[in-house]
Amino acid sequence: MLNDVSSHALWWSTRATGLVSLALLTVVFVLGITGVKRWAPRGWPLFAVGAIHRNASLLAVVLVAIHVSTTVIDGYVDVSWWSAVIPFTATYRPLWLGLGATAVDLVLAVIATSLLRSHLRHRTWQTVHWAAYACWPIAFVHGLGAGTDTTTVWVLSFDAVCLVAVVAAVGWRLSSSTSVSRRHARRVRSMAGAGLAAAPDRPALDARTRRSP
Repeated sequence: MLNDVSSHALWWSTRATGLVSLALLTVVFVLGITGVKRWAPRGWPLFAVGAIHRNASLLAVVLVAIHVSTTVIDGYVDVSWWSAVIPFTATYRPLWLGLGATAVDLVLAVIATSLLRSHLRHRTWQTVHWAAYACWPIAFVHGLGAGTDTTTVWVLSFDAVCLVAVVAAVGWRLSSSTSVSRRHARRVRSMAGAGLAAAPDRPALDARTRRSP
């Protein structure tokens, strides 16, 4: 059994890495959504946004690993290594910890497919990568249910900021996609109209042809 000082340090580590991981996952989610549309802040090159996205992802993976490790090692609650990766097998708050294990599994799937990308079909890799976007809402709900201080004002404010950022990014992506679809539809209609205007009057031409000897 760990002494009180060590246990307290592990509890703080679990708490801190959980919150910072959520912040990093929020950054990854937002940049992933906006990066698909090749967006970057004014004056920023696109590769800089890509680098932030990649480094934030790697740092999030490290912090998630620390978060899981400190939770298991602490021993304050009965959380085994198996229940940290096999969803809904924990005896303590099985629903909320099961969601956390699901998020961990998604992260592991992304890591595995990224390492094996050269041996996988692009569609398989892309499917797993897109499924990883489910990691954010799952991790968010996990934090709300499993956290010990989720009712405090500063944690609620922190969660609210992350939620607003994700909702804004998704809304921007949907509105941008709708605008692109509308512009494409107008372009197709205009091209079709121009083609009809340029086409010869075939019936009249055929009529003149028939009257000629």
